[in-house]
Amino acid sequence: MIPIRDTAPCFSRPIMTWAIMLVCSVIFVSMQFLPDALGYKLVNLYGMVPIRYSNPTWAKDFGLPPDYGFSFISNLFLHNDWLHLIFNMWFLWIFGDNIEDRMGRWRFLAFYLICGALATLLQWYFDPTLAIPVIGASGAIAGVLAAYFCLYPLERVIVWIPFIYPILLPIPAIAFLGLWVMLQLHNATEAVLFTGVGASVAWWAHLGGFISGCLLYRVFLLSEKKII
Repeated sequence: MIPIRDTAPCFSRPIMTWAIMLVCSVIFVSMQFLPDALGYKLVNLYGMVPIRYSNPTWAKDFGLPPDYGFSFISNLFLHNDWLHLIFNMWFLWIFGDNIEDRMGRWRFLAFYLICGALATLLQWYFDPTLAIPVIGASGAIAGVLAAYFCLYPLERVIVWIPFIYPILLPIPAIAFLGLWVMLQLHNATEAVLFTGVGASVAWWAHLGGFISGCLLYRVFLLSEKKII
């Protein structure tokens, strides 16, 4: 199911959501023009390479300087390919505006970055010897989805099911996002039980972001906004 839009009203312009989307897009497009060797170096430097923090000797031999965990944040602004970027930005476009509306711009940014960092931390915990970079905004966006799940459970998400064009189905957010969470849990568990399965996707980061969002979203809500 591909979400097309949601029905929750938004009463302010999501400037910070747009800014995050712009930064991610500009970084991705800019890196397409870099020499392959430089792009590879930057992705390893600013992506979160788990073994970098589990084995400092490996990091030193590989040429990665100490960054004191900065890549747990910087990786959120890097993407692997066009499809990776488009899907992440599309989900942020649909669900981010309402959460920014409830939190305000700077609280939303803090919430986004904290969820992303915690998501990346959980991915590191479950795969500490991985020697390739973990990149993408998915973990932070999962936190946004969690806030939407808690704040707008009965709002409708209009989805398109491929191969059933042109039918668009309105589905309660609690059902759509609930299915999304179950899929992440299934894939994360499968990746742990069966070596190599799902290794190309940071499933634990998705779950970590969602769990963080569920636990933290109330802290960032504007005080004048009542939670129903």
